[in-house]
Amino acid sequence: MYLETPKKFKTLVAQAEDVANNFFRPISRKYDKAEHAYPKELDMLAALLDGMNDGAPEAAGASTAGKRSPQEQGGVRNGSNLSTCLGIMELCRGDVGLLLAMPRQGLGNSAIAAVANEEQLNRFKGTWAAMAITEPGCGSDSAAIRTTARAEGDDYVLNGEKIYVTSGARADSVVVWATLDRQLGRAAIKSFVVPKGTPGMTVSRLEKKLGIKASDTAAINFTECRIPKANLLGNPEIDVKKGFAGVMETFDNTRPLVAAMAVGVAKASLDRTRELLVGKIRGDYSAPPLNLGMAEATLYRLEAEWEAARLLTLKAAWMADNRQPNSREASIAKAKAGRSANEITLKCVELTGSLGYGEDELLEKWARDSKILDIFEGTQQIQLLIVARRLLGKSSGELK
Repeated sequence: MYLETPKKFKTLVAQAEDVANNFFRPISRKYDKAEHAYPKELDMLAALLDGMNDGAPEAAGASTAGKRSPQEQGGVRNGSNLSTCLGIMELCRGDVGLLLAMPRQGLGNSAIAAVANEEQLNRFKGTWAAMAITEPGCGSDSAAIRTTARAEGDDYVLNGEKIYVTSGARADSVVVWATLDRQLGRAAIKSFVVPKGTPGMTVSRLEKKLGIKASDTAAINFTECRIPKANLLGNPEIDVKKGFAGVMETFDNTRPLVAAMAVGVAKASLDRTRELLVGKIRGDYSAPPLNLGMAEATLYRLEAEWEAARLLTLKAAWMADNRQPNSREASIAKAKAGRSANEITLKCVELTGSLGYGEDELLEKWARDSKILDIFEGTQQIQLLIVARRLLGKSSGELK
């Protein structure tokens, strides 16, 4: 794996950097204060974000996972997983919430690309899909899902409640995780695409949040919500031996994306802190930490944490592009980047004192925004548990 930005992606990264600096940051505070207001300025940028996925918006971070082997593609490749992560890192130097509010870039798009068949990939191409997993009483344990999908003729009928659905009120459709048979446990959990406006689907409320306020977070009720059977993503058969590994492939592709968000907002904080501390730090990386002032030594340590998170994120995305199993690496990247971003953004506020704490600087906003990146798509604790299972060869039933 080549660790520098591939030449073919450099223009894309430069464009994303321009958007972050010249578009996202100027309107960042505006939509932080106007929670639930849709940032209309984003409509003109949707096409640019589509381009970050090699012209395939449905492949945001997933790139039709598992469809072909690297050999069939002509060897090692840098694909849409890596390009999307690189673009996200730059855009989140501007604003995480605005990125999450971008049309056609929902995490549900990754779910579609990860497990949909070819017909579904074509049918749902261009849709803006949110992803609905979490329920009251069911957060980190996705296997505890209680929303049901009942087969009736040519349809499935959904009943249940989903909460904390990012872009749930704005997206064109929602990818809903539901069980076909509660008695069969996690093996019966499948994902379904529910178009916006489907009878029986109701947005019950929008949440008020600590950060990412430009992005709407919705609670959605499903009451006898009827959708075509063709909207079940992937294989409708229940394979008890496989469990719900199929739908879990979604996380192998979305977790590196969330890690990339964390890497981006952490980099923004580090860069701004260095600017504010100019003249107070020497920039001498060869000096032993014990010979440096506390602020300078802390900044260098935070930069090292950021670099580790960045490289782990790129590795997980690169593995996905090359169809290598990356469940462990995706969780490692998410765990490292989420935790590091929380520490880095808060420490940067601390290092800059009153400047970092006030609304005159975006540092305090970045600190608030970073917290969600260690929570959604699986909390820190869940990621560590997944890594332990992969390292020890244990199942979820054997290691809880």
